[in-house]
Amino acid sequence: MIFAHLFGFLFTNAPSPSLPIIPWEEASVFQIPTDPDPQVQVIVDEYLQILARQGLSTEKQGIWIQSDWAILADNQGKIPAPAASLTKIATTIASLDKWGLNHRFSTKIYRQGEINNGILQGNLIVEYGGDPLFVWEEAIVLGNKLQQLGINKIEGNLIVVGNWQMNYEENPLKSGELLKQALNEKKWSGIIKKQYEAMKNKPLPPNIQIEGIVAKTDRVPNNTSLLLTHQSLTLREILRSMNVYSNNKIAESLAQQMGGGAKVANIASKIANVSPEEILLHNGSGLGVDNRISPRAVCRMLMSLETTLQNTDINIGDLFPVAGVDKKGTVEYRNIPLGIPLKTGTLSVVSALAGVISTSQRNHVYFAVINYGSDIEDLRKKQDVLLGNLEQHWRFKPLLPTKSINISFGDIQRN
Repeated sequence: MIFAHLFGFLFTNAPSPSLPIIPWEEASVFQIPTDPDPQVQVIVDEYLQILARQGLSTEKQGIWIQSDWAILADNQGKIPAPAASLTKIATTIASLDKWGLNHRFSTKIYRQGEINNGILQGNLIVEYGGDPLFVWEEAIVLGNKLQQLGINKIEGNLIVVGNWQMNYEENPLKSGELLKQALNEKKWSGIIKKQYEAMKNKPLPPNIQIEGIVAKTDRVPNNTSLLLTHQSLTLREILRSMNVYSNNKIAESLAQQMGGGAKVANIASKIANVSPEEILLHNGSGLGVDNRISPRAVCRMLMSLETTLQNTDINIGDLFPVAGVDKKGTVEYRNIPLGIPLKTGTLSVVSALAGVISTSQRNHVYFAVINYGSDIEDLRKKQDVLLGNLEQHWRFKPLLPTKSINISFGDIQRN
């Protein structure tokens, strides 16, 4: 009887009083403009004509502009072109897919031998855990913590395990020498002192003397004891630093840990739902003309990033530089309308720009411009003018970061 009652209720013709019926054509999803906007293509065509009058081939200028529901402008937009550091958008997508926003890379420190009267009678061992942003400040707080654990002198060697990297130095032994220098204030250069003075809540400077040499091994030796684990910045902070300064070393470190450029391209194309032929990568940084991405694929990657971030407490401005907000990095001297999260890209004959515009009329609009020409500064200025012309056509709404854009290096709480 209960089942029959529920069955009858589910199929009654009477509408629920708490769920008003809305005609389908009035539903909010159908209020988003799906029609073309011819004026956008007019603005782009005028931009291309200006380039043509300067002798640049319009067939080598890739442009794609779209909203969620409509393609608004296209010039060679489906053709892969040298995208320079727009490649880092793909690296960002793949990194988030592999590790997640809040992932931290772990650097583990071991001892080989006993600690007596402040002296480690053996070796100090540092195991690389993938941190692409281990810099002077991180080494200083690491040294401070080691002294808190009672180590003032190391009689043995400093042994680095794996592909240890510090200050973007790819040679593990050289990175080890940098760490050895950072652990002993008496060996500090002017640059280290400057970085130390700029630290917030800076600890006492470490004074750890290492008598032995720097050596490298591929695995942690036997008879070791774990002293401490140093956690990196979050992946969100690492990616923002990578994109704001277009740091090739960070990008390549992340890409190599994921299997290289081709693997990054494969992940990005699947997530962005574009053909693999439109994202062709040899590395994760964008260095070299062999890294090729179509403007359409760039926009689709930006769209997929926004989808990925929908259920988080950040937006795309927390991962990329934002015009008018970031006072350093690749957008420092650009004249771009306020509040546009974007990524720049530069090679000797390539100037690229892509980002997300929040508008009153079209919600979010995604654009990618890949220019081919030798006068990079002039191309940048013309890209800025193009965005200014689009701002006159639409009403832009700043899309600002939700988190602090100031990254705190050398936080002793991460030991």
